[in-house]
Amino acid sequence: MPVQSCPCGCGRGQSTALCRLLLQLVLLFAQITSEEPEDELPSKEERADTRLKEHNASERNDEESVPEETEGDGQRNGEEADRPDQTPVLSNKPRKKKKKRKTKKAAAGEALEDNDLEDIDSLLEKIEDTNGILQETQSGVIAESRPLLYVEHRNLNPENELKRYFGARAVLGDQRPRQRQRQYVRSTWLTVPKNTWPRYSKTGIAMQLVETRRGVQYFTFEHHREYQQVQFKFLDAVESMDPNNIVLLLQMNPYHVDSLLQLSDVCRMQEDQEMARDLIERVLYSLECAFHPVFSLTSGSCRLDYRRPENRAFYLALFKHLMFLEKRGCPRTALEFCKLILSLDPENDPLCVLLMIDFLSLRAREYTFLTRMFQEWESHRNLSQLPNFAFSVPLAYFFLSQQEERSELELSQARERAARLIQLALIMFPSVLMPLLDHCSVQPDARVASHSFFGLNAQISQPPALNQLTSLYVGRTHSLWKDPAVMAWLETNVHEVLRMVDTRDPLVEESELKRKMRYQSAPRNIYRHVILSEMKEATAALPLEVTSQPVMGFDPLPPLDSIISYTRPERTNHPSNESTLSLFFRSLLPNFNLQGDIRHDGDDEAGAAQDLNQGVNRLMAAMRDMLANIQFQEPPRDDNPEGDGDWD
Repeated sequence: MPVQSCPCGCGRGQSTALCRLLLQLVLLFAQITSEEPEDELPSKEERADTRLKEHNASERNDEESVPEETEGDGQRNGEEADRPDQTPVLSNKPRKKKKKRKTKKAAAGEALEDNDLEDIDSLLEKIEDTNGILQETQSGVIAESRPLLYVEHRNLNPENELKRYFGARAVLGDQRPRQRQRQYVRSTWLTVPKNTWPRYSKTGIAMQLVETRRGVQYFTFEHHREYQQVQFKFLDAVESMDPNNIVLLLQMNPYHVDSLLQLSDVCRMQEDQEMARDLIERVLYSLECAFHPVFSLTSGSCRLDYRRPENRAFYLALFKHLMFLEKRGCPRTALEFCKLILSLDPENDPLCVLLMIDFLSLRAREYTFLTRMFQEWESHRNLSQLPNFAFSVPLAYFFLSQQEERSELELSQARERAARLIQLALIMFPSVLMPLLDHCSVQPDARVASHSFFGLNAQISQPPALNQLTSLYVGRTHSLWKDPAVMAWLETNVHEVLRMVDTRDPLVEESELKRKMRYQSAPRNIYRHVILSEMKEATAALPLEVTSQPVMGFDPLPPLDSIISYTRPERTNHPSNESTLSLFFRSLLPNFNLQGDIRHDGDDEAGAAQDLNQGVNRLMAAMRDMLANIQFQEPPRDDNPEGDGDWD
């Protein structure tokens, strides 16, 4: 039997809901742009016969009658016949028809511009929703066959997400005619170049393919010699502690990535969020223009080694752009960038985006992605040992159990998994509950508040590294737990956990031993993530060895095993063994030299220089003693915060 073809011409054997919606969209455009919507479109032969009849009619005598048309045309022709000085119909009729056709086309264009954009947006939303449903239900094999960290280009554009929320007209506005007048710029996926940016030219950054192993390609950015010289000037500007020097450097080199990163931090601290975000987008644009031809953002099989300083700017720019997107209200786009960062080095995860990918998945309502990630990575990554996954995955299952379009079996399985996993999370990390309720302004009932398992002892006895993880999770995701339905579900499981604790369940003692053995010290990538996230709760829990060292925005906490491809030349005007204080005094007194190598012609000047050095040395010794005796005290903590809510 011959295979039936799909009406839309896509080549499938049977039509799908997506094909039917596409046909509806085509018919809508045909209805708008057709000259007479109520009639069917004529064929080529009919159009040829019509043109021949009109031509024959135009060759007739002026006294012959004109064929009947619409009512408006007949009335107008009658008025023209009554006037003797009227120009012959032979010259008027074609012009009148052409004018009429032009008016109808203009009216159709205005109707499309004013009334039907919303209909097209709604159809596009239906197509996207239908496509998502088909991927989850009817053609779930396609979704499962894709890699977990597969990135879609259309999800990297925040405008696409905003259009789904507010419509194309509200997002684009008057941008369409302006884009035609814009000068030619290179098309990119990570960001859209702006007219206000400086003209782009080659910056001296290139990407090279290092090797390919087991289908995975390893790339690295490289700095050419001219870019290295600019990098050295940038390091001098950073040491000067004057942002104006970085601004001057950017005026000469407008796409120097480290300068853009550092100046973005300065603008953000000055609460100029728009400029800070714009500078990060310029970094992404500059680095994407240097991509290798075979480097892919979407495949999930391209790697960048964070140990190379040249690659770190790309990681940091993606992370900071992700943070701006989340604050802007685009969690789906932020999740896609988070997946992109993780795909660049999923094994080491240098920025530890695993600590926030669950939050973005919940905010974007991508519950299936979060549960799939937990199922696939739990066996070799132990995701359940991270407090954020331990609590967010059961929350995702709970939200899945509230979706009415799923079958009763799927809803029942989701409820069971949610209850089991949240109980395991509460047993493994009891110190999360009370701070979480405090952030949600909920006062627990008397049984929970008085029980020692969730009391103050749970926060005091946990290791410092675990305290950082729990503080980070509570500070970031507490808003997702404020739903009354979520709180009721959490309350039920908390009482079930207390029953297990009172009956001395072996799982409780086993979890306590795991907490004591693990979480003694956090790896460096977690500290790096806490610094970049700027969560007050987690930053306050950082150890002294991290907070005591300087942290630069363009390279926070560089890896201890960095791979250095080129080194900065030694500065001849500053001895290598000078301290920070001596550099400070040199900035105040240009002739100051701690080593006493100042040479003058007169003995009096030499003696004055020697006295100056001795006085400065005494001052430096006094400052060393003062710094050595400084002691920092932690602010008092309120162990019994009051809330305005009550489970009872």
